[in-house]
Amino acid sequence: MAQALLSIQILPKTNAGEEVYPYVDRAIEIIKQSGVPYRVGPLETTMEGDLDQLLDIVKQMNAAMFEMGSPSVLSQIKLSVDSKEGASMARLLQKYPDGK
Repeated sequence: MAQALLSIQILPKTNAGEEVYPYVDRAIEIIKQSGVPYRVGPLETTMEGDLDQLLDIVKQMNAAMFEMGSPSVLSQIKLSVDSKEGASMARLLQKYPDGK
């Protein structure tokens, strides 16, 4: 499968008064454990890799939210697939090495 970039904002519903941060931390930990290159942003996290692998990571993230007690999860995803050159965070960001 082609090299892809997948950005995800995961929004688990929590029980009354429960913070969402532990859920988001767990989702990011799943990405980290996968070994794919990733970059955490203020509103979403972007991963780079094989499309099938990235979609499997999304499935694992959603499953973890339910395991933690979330009754429902909204995952907003942006996907870029480039079968010719391969999608690349480095190439897209080379003009902005400092993020500015």
